[in-house]
Amino acid sequence: MANDELSDTFAALADPTRRAMLARLARGEASVNELAEPFDMSLQAVSKHLKVLENAGLVTRTANGQTRPARIEGAPMKDAAEWLDGYSQFFEGSFDKLAKRLQEMQERSKPKPRARKK
Repeated sequence: MANDELSDTFAALADPTRRAMLARLARGEASVNELAEPFDMSLQAVSKHLKVLENAGLVTRTANGQTRPARIEGAPMKDAAEWLDGYSQFFEGSFDKLAKRLQEMQERSKPKPRARKK
């Protein structure tokens, strides 16, 4: 995937309204009116969000009579997930190192047993 496409995907996902729209579309296609229902915004604003999702390739719209229902497209999300997965070893390694360091610190802070006097 080209970096520009990945940038478009992450830019589109940066907005909570667009993420909510994608969550709705994951359940099935929807019209602009259906996508607008949970939001307190104009249809024009919803259409602008939808256009960003379309430009990022996350959503497609097809003509169906008078409506143009939107449906989610998985390929850009898959590409973004694969890109993020490439960093999972780094994060897992960092978390493992942190856990080990915390354990060492806890062991050092435990009181040492005192030798008994005879």
